[in-house]
Amino acid sequence: MNASQQGIMLGFTQESFPESGHICLIYENDEQRRKIVAQYLAAGVRQGELVRYFTDETTPETIRSWLLDMGVELPEVEEKGSFMIAQAENAYCPSGRFEPQAMIDGCVHRYDLAKQAGYHGVRSTGEMTWVLKGLPGSDRVLEYEALLNTVSSTFPHSGMCQYDARVFDGATLFKVIQIHPYMIAQGQVVRNPYYLPPQEFLAELTSKQS
Repeated sequence: MNASQQGIMLGFTQESFPESGHICLIYENDEQRRKIVAQYLAAGVRQGELVRYFTDETTPETIRSWLLDMGVELPEVEEKGSFMIAQAENAYCPSGRFEPQAMIDGCVHRYDLAKQAGYHGVRSTGEMTWVLKGLPGSDRVLEYEALLNTVSSTFPHSGMCQYDARVFDGATLFKVIQIHPYMIAQGQVVRNPYYLPPQEFLAELTSKQS
């Protein structure tokens, strides 16, 4: 039985996650966020996945301390390249401009490379506060989030987008909820009743912008 048949353990819940997923974590409590994210990262490393953290405000030293507290042998996994911390701006805007479709194409390519390298899946999480810096193209982040739901692959992959409710306004957060099939509520992953399929959300987004 392969990894996708067995299901993916997210770490912060005992339930297995049987499919690739796009999850949103909307938080206003730093300690709760730390526990969820640390367990999510550690579970990915232990399951032989390729794990990436895209940071905006949290220092790499702090993120490493989360994993050390979880018993992860960091020097080993970082040397192998199994776990990596990158600046969100560099990851999302490698050319200096945010290009949603280019990011999607890059995701598919990375999944293929990870599979060829023998990883059981890909797991990532990103601090979305980078979009508030006014970088070129950052106003298209909702388009990108919707397009992520169109990525089809037999290779297990999960992504957790971190949104700080203290700095994003309510209207934006409602749209964020609409484009994530899964959300975290009280430490558990739940199917999002407000989720809109990508074509429907993008059509609605386009009509409001025109």
